[in-house]
Amino acid sequence: MVGGLVLPQPQHQAATPRTAAPAPALEQAPCCATVSARPVRGLDEVRKAHARNVKLGLDRSPPHLRPLLAACALGEWPGSMEYAAAIFATLDEPEAFDYNTLMRGHVVGGRDPAAALRLYVDMLNDGVEPDGYTFPFVLKACAQLAALRQGRQLQGHAVKLGFLEHDEHAQNSLISFYGKCGEPELARRAFEQMEAGERTAASWSALLAAYTKAGRWADCLESFGAMARDGWRPDESSMVSALSACAHLGAYDVGRSVHCALLRNTMTLNTFMETSLVDMYAKCGCIEKATAVFDSMDGKKNEWTYSAMVSGLALHGDGRKALQVFDAMIREGHQPDEAVYVGVLNACSRSGLLEEGLRCFDRMRLERKVAPNAQHYGCMVDLMARAGRLDEARALIGSMPTGPTDTAWRSLLNACRIHGDIELAERALRELARLGGAVNAGDYIILADMHARAENWDEAAALRTEAVERGLAQAPGFSAVEVHGEMHRFTSQDRSHRRTADIYEMLHQMEWQLRFEGYKPDTSEVALDADDEEKRSAVAAHSQKLALAFGLLSTPEGTPVRVVTNLRMSKECHAYSALISEIFGREVVVRDRNRFHRFRRGTCSCGNYW
Repeated sequence: MVGGLVLPQPQHQAATPRTAAPAPALEQAPCCATVSARPVRGLDEVRKAHARNVKLGLDRSPPHLRPLLAACALGEWPGSMEYAAAIFATLDEPEAFDYNTLMRGHVVGGRDPAAALRLYVDMLNDGVEPDGYTFPFVLKACAQLAALRQGRQLQGHAVKLGFLEHDEHAQNSLISFYGKCGEPELARRAFEQMEAGERTAASWSALLAAYTKAGRWADCLESFGAMARDGWRPDESSMVSALSACAHLGAYDVGRSVHCALLRNTMTLNTFMETSLVDMYAKCGCIEKATAVFDSMDGKKNEWTYSAMVSGLALHGDGRKALQVFDAMIREGHQPDEAVYVGVLNACSRSGLLEEGLRCFDRMRLERKVAPNAQHYGCMVDLMARAGRLDEARALIGSMPTGPTDTAWRSLLNACRIHGDIELAERALRELARLGGAVNAGDYIILADMHARAENWDEAAALRTEAVERGLAQAPGFSAVEVHGEMHRFTSQDRSHRRTADIYEMLHQMEWQLRFEGYKPDTSEVALDADDEEKRSAVAAHSQKLALAFGLLSTPEGTPVRVVTNLRMSKECHAYSALISEIFGREVVVRDRNRFHRFRRGTCSCGNYW
């Protein structure tokens, strides 16, 4: 329920489905009094026009008060909505149009969506039957409140009254409602219940937004492609959803195609679109194009644009450039918020800029008066721990005003792996377990691998067993590579791909050429109590190597190979990728679960600091 609200059944039900009753479009509702031919520009003018209507005896007549009601409900003046409610209360017999106008006013900008639902209940209780314009507004109110139960009740009302058949506005609103409530399957079902001829660009856009909100990026891109195949020109909202999906999947080719479509179909890109492009290019591994879009936005950058650029540079480990962009933001008069500082601190952490990160944290607290949250403290723990100051990082966790968080302890645990501090790693794992549901299988595996490298096989086995007994399952590791706009995914020792024979032949050739350069597999991170041959076999067909082999096979010479993996970059894969970039003369871009590694001519952008 919303504020204790239970929606009653509509009093009038149609025997058979019907189309929406004719009603004037609210977008075209007049916004001037009958005694004035020009638009009302403020609340004072509304009051004057209202007073003239009172003098003429027209103060209770809906046709004469509707222009003022619409002007107030849709106006943005202080007190305009309250005055609209006062005008509405004077109407002798308000009709559906009048209710719709006031409902629309309540949902514009999310002013008071609960009031829109209460008004709908009043409408039914007063015996006024909704029309085809009612349901988009009340469904939008439910979406703003994430009121799934009430929205489903409204869907039932609309079905009984026949408004969900052949009414694209109500149907699109239903798709959008389910999407904003985090129910992509219900949004998809509502979409599929529309006849093909009833779907519009707005229908597709609402479906794409539903997938985006739910993080179903592959489904979003698949639907975006289906939209184009059906002959629809994607609108701005659809393209933003597609760009967001490309950013999360690392689908550079598709993202570039969307950018080209934008340039063909849009005279001028707005700030929101260009910020989305900056984010997409940065997360797809092409920081140069992200920078080019960012630099071209003279006079159009806002706080979100700077945040996207700083976060993108952080992903690429370019802390110096991130600090320069942050300084430019300050110089241009933008006020940095919490999100921007998270990006800056991450950039310092991934670049090893300890002193710069400490100064930035102090300036944030003392000069900018931005109170640090758990994310900021997590970044600082990561920064200090990566730099080897493990004791100080542990002390900072103990002093966090928010209390210790799983992010902070996990950052310390990961740094212990880097620096080989098993004792402190065990402490971090115990603290994570003490936080209840915060601990995951990956935390146990980090410590188990540390014991395995120290050849403490019993301890390593015990930790893995404990993780299983606690019901903690690790997500399967995979690596994916984009070829001709399609993502090809591989797991370790994978033989399911249709070109498996070619891939393994390419893998053999790659290793053969690497051996001429003195390459020897690094098996130090293989957590197996086995001989060297078994360990070499385990690393030979790593998912990242399979993706790289397929990328080299399937992309033109001289073009970058872009790999996305949900694993942390291992020392073996890092050295392997660096040699491949040198021997094959190809740029290799790998996005692991934390950051980007760009290999060119045998060197990596991370500077071996990851």
